[in-house]
Amino acid sequence: MQTRLWLHLLCWCLLSAPGLAAKLVVLEARSGVYKAGMSLDSSATIVLKEGERLTVIGADGRSVALKGPVSGEAFAASGSAADPKLALAALVATRDARTSSVGVIRAGTAAVKIPDPWLVDISRPGARCLMEGELPVWWRPQVDRVEQFTLLPFDRSWSAQFVWNVGQDRQPMPPLAKFEGNTLYLIRHAEKEHAISLVQIPKDLDNKLVLTSWMLEKGCIQQADALLAQLRQALDKPP
Repeated sequence: MQTRLWLHLLCWCLLSAPGLAAKLVVLEARSGVYKAGMSLDSSATIVLKEGERLTVIGADGRSVALKGPVSGEAFAASGSAADPKLALAALVATRDARTSSVGVIRAGTAAVKIPDPWLVDISRPGARCLMEGELPVWWRPQVDRVEQFTLLPFDRSWSAQFVWNVGQDRQPMPPLAKFEGNTLYLIRHAEKEHAISLVQIPKDLDNKLVLTSWMLEKGCIQQADALLAQLRQALDKPP
C-alpha cells in the first residue's frame, strides 16, 4: 500500500510541474455538460452558462468552485504547487475548518478515530463515504462486549439485524438486494437511533489527495482523517 501511495504522490508531483496539464476531478456539477466523477485537464477551457455551477478538485487536493457565466481554465489563477507536504498542510487546514462547524462538533464524529478509511462507523450519525460498487464494512469503537445493531432504510420498509461478538470491531455488509439504491439509513444501536448517509465515490478515483479532499467536501471527516494519517506516515517515512 505504501508503494502505491508513493506512486500516486510521484504522479501528482509530475502532473503539477510547470508546463504539464494536471487532471481535475469534478466533485459537483449543476450543468448539462459536466458530471460528478468526470476527469478534466487543468488546461481545458471550462464553459458555464448563467446559473450553472461546477466544483473541481485538483491533483493536489485543492478544490475550486466556479459559478457561471464562466469561460476559461479552472486553475488558471491558482497556479500549482509541486510539494506534497504543502498539499497535505492545505488539506489539514481544510479539515480543521470543516470540524469547526457546529454540526460536526455536535455529532462528535471527528473525535473518534477509525483504523481504516473505508470503515463505516455505526455509533454516530453523519455522512460516510463509500467507493462506488462496494458494500460497506460496519465498524464500532467498543469491542469489549456483545452488541446488536439494526439497519433500516429511511422509509423503514425493511430491516437487517447484526450482532457483534466480543473482540469484533468490524462486520461486512452482506449482499442484500434491498440495500442497493438507498443512500440514507437509520441505525439502532445502544438503545439509540440515528441516521447515516452513504456518499458514493467514483471507483476510479485513486489519488489519495483527491480522495481526502472529496471526503472533506462531503463531510466524511473520520475517513478523511484516516487518509490524512496515511499521507503523514508516507511523507514522514525516511527515504
